[in-house]
Amino acid sequence: MDIEQKQAEVIDHFVKQASVLKGPALVPLIVEATSNPSLFAFSEILSVPNVLELEGTENSVYVGLLRLFAHGTWSDYKSNADRLPQLSADQVLKLKQLTVLTQAETDKVLPYSQLMQELDVTNVRELEDFLINECMYAGIVRGKLDQLQRCFEVQFAAGRDLRPGQLGNMIQTLSDWLSTSDNMLLSIQEKIKWADGMSESDKKHRKDVEDRIEEVKKSLSLKADDFRGHEEIYSEPGGVMDYEEDRTRPKRRRHPM
Repeated sequence: MDIEQKQAEVIDHFVKQASVLKGPALVPLIVEATSNPSLFAFSEILSVPNVLELEGTENSVYVGLLRLFAHGTWSDYKSNADRLPQLSADQVLKLKQLTVLTQAETDKVLPYSQLMQELDVTNVRELEDFLINECMYAGIVRGKLDQLQRCFEVQFAAGRDLRPGQLGNMIQTLSDWLSTSDNMLLSIQEKIKWADGMSESDKKHRKDVEDRIEEVKKSLSLKADDFRGHEEIYSEPGGVMDYEEDRTRPKRRRHPM
């Protein structure tokens, strides 16, 4: 089972649970969701009406916790730790994994120095172990560790929840891409049309050349037939050439016996 399918099943489970629980009963569910090793998207849970009803109550910090895991990073937590519940070890690990995904959204080459700062990692060995064991083995990223250049080259990264306002930018980006694709398609069609025209022109030119060659062959064949006809006339026994040769050949004198 791939990570997308597994995550979809986990999301569906938590959404169904959140739809039947209310008030304080939702707190353990939110903690469980933000600790689950297979869950990296939280907007569906965050949009459940029962969860949103926690806003303005003594448990509203758990809505903030869900928003942090949906859109935030480890640095965001450190900046707002006094307004959020204390994280367990599993939640810290999950948030740092999500931080790597956020970094990979905009850059495909991540310097070790940048990652170490964002993840609060003190040495390269610890960072590489984290990327290998907690990110690549988990299936959320694929890439290459370049120890010489001290960077992580991202080849694939799972997507995170869309941040507020990000949908509009994404739609605009997709619209621009679609427009560019349409223009490229028109250009390709014009080139195909031009190539087809050139192909027809080449075929006509080739046909003209072949016809000309055939004409030359026929002409040479007729001339060869005429030449062979004359050759046969002049080479027949008793023909003109033989007769002329007999007239011009000196006669032998016979010596007396």
